[in-house]
Amino acid sequence: MKPNFAQMSTKELRVYVLAHREDIEALEILFSRRTPDSEAIIYPSMFTEDGQPIEENIRIAEEAIKQRIDAENSDDK
Repeated sequence: MKPNFAQMSTKELRVYVLAHREDIEALEILFSRRTPDSEAIIYPSMFTEDGQPIEENIRIAEEAIKQRIDAENSDDK
């Protein structure tokens, strides 16, 4: 019997999907929970067209990643 995906937290659903990658229903539900494009945060490119790093943009991305990790960790407590 399949679990009730609607009652699972997004974190639980991610774990399930990683263990059951062939379960299309679970994948569809997980994808439906993503942030809509209209609300997504688009970060600037970290490299120029010739491959040179853009330090300020790298700093912005690193800070965003740190904030996301901190938020996930605080949700776990």
